[in-house]
Amino acid sequence: MAVITRSAAVETGDHGMAAALRPVAVDVALPLLAYYTAHSVFGLSLVGSLVVSSVVPAVRAAHQLLRDRSLNGLATLMLVVNLLGIALSTVSGDPRLMIAKDGVVSSVIGLAMLASAVAGRPMMTAAMRPFVVKGDAARSAAWDRLAASSAAFRRLERSFTVVWGFALLAECAAKVVGAYTLPLESMVWMGTVFLLGATGFAVSVGNVFASRLARLVIAESKSA
Repeated sequence: MAVITRSAAVETGDHGMAAALRPVAVDVALPLLAYYTAHSVFGLSLVGSLVVSSVVPAVRAAHQLLRDRSLNGLATLMLVVNLLGIALSTVSGDPRLMIAKDGVVSSVIGLAMLASAVAGRPMMTAAMRPFVVKGDAARSAAWDRLAASSAAFRRLERSFTVVWGFALLAECAAKVVGAYTLPLESMVWMGTVFLLGATGFAVSVGNVFASRLARLVIAESKSA
């Protein structure tokens, strides 16, 4: 009987984790996969690939807007980024400008993250929550209670998103400055270095806030 109960708990936890990660997978991962598949596998043009990858977020954003009269933050963000990429793809001729424009996408995402934090709906919560809750019903309920009642908890949520927002803005600034100050040959690979550096910084610093938030959730779940 204990084995059956444990099995059911694991299945429930796995289902909870999958449900929590679904928005990130559908609104972010799926459009990115569609883009790279269309561009790298099937050889579609940059614009064509961006159009293909815009279908899912466009449908998701429109569906939620019509159904709930509210915006799907992740889907809308991906759609805006894709549309910006299509607009910028018309810029040609200056190789340094072509390199610099890649940083604009990071800046749009970074600004959107900062705006979401200021508005009290931190965008990165959707990505962080599953790893804190781990599909546990008690932790999920504790998260909801803290989000509704604890100012300290909400500050940690916002801080996590702010770290990622500033990291992406810094990556954009580094890429733009590098495009006009470093040799073009160097920027071919330095762009990747900037992105990895920004991601590493965001993961390291963001983990400080995520760990504190997780401790609050665990303590609250045990006290209930």
